[in-house]
Order: sequence, then C-alpha cells, then structure tokens
Amino acid sequence: MDDIDEDTKVELHTGRTMPIIGLGTWDLTTSTAAIVSQALHLGYPLIDTSGDYGTQQGIGEGIKKSGVTRDSLYLVTKVEEADDGYEATKKNLAELQLSYADLVLIHRPPEEGVGEDIWRGLIRARRDGLVKDIGVSNYSVTQIQTLANMTGELPVVNQIEWSPFGWSPSMLEFAEANDIIIQAYSPLTRGKRFSDSVLQGIANKHGVTEAQILIRWCLEMGVVPLPKANHLEHLRDNIDVFDFELEAIDIEKLDALNEQYSALSKRLIYEEQ
Repeated sequence: MDDIDEDTKVELHTGRTMPIIGLGTWDLTTSTAAIVSQALHLGYPLIDTSGDYGTQQGIGEGIKKSGVTRDSLYLVTKVEEADDGYEATKKNLAELQLSYADLVLIHRPPEEGVGEDIWRGLIRARRDGLVKDIGVSNYSVTQIQTLANMTGELPVVNQIEWSPFGWSPSMLEFAEANDIIIQAYSPLTRGKRFSDSVLQGIANKHGVTEAQILIRWCLEMGVVPLPKANHLEHLRDNIDVFDFELEAIDIEKLDALNEQYSALSKRLIYEEQ
C-alpha cells in the first residue's frame, strides 16, 4: 500500500472501513486498563480482544479512562468454537461495557465442521445491531470457502498468525480475490525472531527496531498488524511506523524468510484442513 499513515483505513467488502493497525491484547492481563488507555492516547485506532483472553473488563475500563469517543474506536472481539455466536457476542459486550462491536470473529474453527451455526448466530447479531461486521480467525482457504458455500456469506476478515517467517502467498491471493482483509496476530513473532540477521540488517539500514520492520512489512502488504505491547516505549515504537518505507529489496529479503514458522509452536495451516 502506498501513502499509508495512522489514519489510513482499509475497505471491507460490506462498504465499511477498518483501521490499518491495532493493539493486540492476548495475555495482556496485567494493568490492562492502563495500557489500553495509554494506547488510545497514543493514537491506536483499533483494539483486538476475545472472550477467552481475560482482558475484556480491563479494556472496557481503559476505554472509559481514556475518554475517547466510541465512534473513534474500532473494537474487535471473538467468540469461541463451542459458543452460541449470538449469546457469546452479548456476553462479550457486557464485559466490555459497550453496546456494539465493530467486528466479531469466530476465534477458531470447531474440530468438526466449519462453525456454520456459530456464523449464523453472528449474522443474527449483526442484524440486531450488536456488531457491524463479522469474520473468522485461524481459518484455512478451504474452510472459508466451505463456510461461504453453506451460509451464503464470506467473512470480511481472517485473523491469522502472520509474519515474514510464517505467511502464505496463496492465502494472500485468495483474500485479495475475495475482498477479505487479513489481520495479523503475533506479527512480532512474540520477539522470538528479533535476532535474525536479515531482519536486523534491514532494521539497522533504516535506523528503526526489528519490531518496526515487521509491522511495516505487514502494512505494505495490505495486512493489518495487531502487535501487543506491555510497556509505553514499545507502544510508542509499534505505532511509529509511518515515516519510513521499505525498499523493494527489503521486501524481497523479508518475503524470503518464510518457513511456515509459528511463534505459538503450532503448524500453520492456510490452504487445506
């Protein structure tokens, strides 16, 4: 993407838009309210959470503490694979102390099937004004196609683990062809790959951190990164990524790092399941 800044939005196939970057909150259970409030003051436009993160009450408190208006914040939450999509959405909103979410995702596909009943519950939640858009997380291309064939509706987002060390050209091609936005969780590899010499070389070349390079790589690919940070310095660094651009040779080197790596010690599945 060209000419991106902190106000850039990506267009969803429903016609609504979503910010280009956000704050991930998995395992952010210490001082959640304070960190979320700080992030919002720094200009983070999107907060990502889930019913099973244990962060939603703190996020609700942080939103109130920050004083930001509801329409200036994009809130993403998730329902689980054993949930009733409609009732779980209501429960999440109660924890967040919000009347609606901007986006609700199925957190992961069930062990059997693709969660079509959960999906229909989310469609109902959208119809009733509890959520504006709906999507999925951790779904393969085949699972998304099956879900759409069974329900007549494609998700607006697939949130998956995504970094130069683990990504999928075919998933990216499928998403672009179907106007599905990829959101990247763990885009910083949870810090586990910061010592990579190629990554360090590109960071040194631009005078930025390894984390900033990983975030910028996502942005230039049109992927929405959701980096997590526990400290104010990292919060600042992770959103300070709009005053430099990667060169074509940088992107080529970063793309070539792909080894289907997962910071979660799981096998990444993008095409088939």
